[in-house]
Amino acid sequence: MKTNHKLALALLAGVSIGAAGIHALHARQITTVPAYVIAEVDVTDPVLMQKYAAKVPETLVPFNYHYVVRSAKIQSLEGEPPKGGIVIIAFDSVEKAREWYDSPAYAAIRPIRQSAAKSRLFIVEGLAPQ
Repeated sequence: MKTNHKLALALLAGVSIGAAGIHALHARQITTVPAYVIAEVDVTDPVLMQKYAAKVPETLVPFNYHYVVRSAKIQSLEGEPPKGGIVIIAFDSVEKAREWYDSPAYAAIRPIRQSAAKSRLFIVEGLAPQ
């Protein structure tokens, strides 16, 4: 009977340690934070920019994106507003945003934007879901 008690206690201890370990791993699990590509765009060649704008969506499809902002309607609260428009594109992660920017499909049309506008682009890491 002593052997059965020892075996039962060892089994119970093992299950408890395993459960605690799983809980600790789950609590420490890193969640992927969203990322945003933010572009400030001052269009200098509207015709060329339309050509670029028509091609951008097909480059984004593989990267699970969505537009947050695509507008030139900007109200300045403090300081000078951008001269052109603002575009904000949401991605699942910084890695996905960077993969899109570095993708061959986007690299093929990037020179069109660079010729059609003065622009600044940034990748900004978002906040982890609460």
